[in-house]
Amino acid sequence: MKRFYKEVSIAPTERGFAVLLDGKPVKTPARNALLLPTERLAAAIAQEWQAQGETIIATSMPLLRLANTVLDGVTVNREDVITAILRFGENDLLCYRAHHPPELAKRQCEGWDPLLDWARQRWSARMNCAAGVGHVDQSPDTLVALREALSNHDAFTLAGLHVVASITGSLVLGLAVVEGYIPGAYAFELSRIDETYQAEKWGTDAEAAKRATALAHELDKAVELVAAVSQKSN
Repeated sequence: MKRFYKEVSIAPTERGFAVLLDGKPVKTPARNALLLPTERLAAAIAQEWQAQGETIIATSMPLLRLANTVLDGVTVNREDVITAILRFGENDLLCYRAHHPPELAKRQCEGWDPLLDWARQRWSARMNCAAGVGHVDQSPDTLVALREALSNHDAFTLAGLHVVASITGSLVLGLAVVEGYIPGAYAFELSRIDETYQAEKWGTDAEAAKRATALAHELDKAVELVAAVSQKSN
């Protein structure tokens, strides 16, 4: 699509902040008003619009795409979204451990055990772990605790959390990031302990490295979304 506007601005409304293109409010693909909870997020999305050249490239506006997902999907399907995110807790990466080689097992324990301890202390979520790739069941009490943890978050934070959990394969890592316990970059690093070990042993695959870079960028944008909605404008 060719760029059809000259000026980008933001404006406060009764229900949030709007992004304006030549004075006209932006709408989502489902024709909902693009109303954002904080001025910071509105400004960041406005900057994405402003940065477009002669041709609008939707993939270069990740915050806008996430906001559209929230307003068109998460807000009207909140419980379904929570259930979808909870599946990453039912099969959490941090619960599947290597027993060989010892060095890899050690790295997993050193990196992942503190996060599982945090989940137990923060939410009384006692995660069961096992060696290998066979499924390990989580207790009903743990899943109830994790669902409660998710239910405490607004729709925008849930959207960001979903991205983090899907990229890392871990609900515990997702919760730790959105609650500010660890940075997003560290969560990504923890989620790739196995891949990092294999790369050290056998060398780096160029395509795998390229994909990892793209995933890290996607995760960073999800974290940026969460940060932007967690701080109310002055």
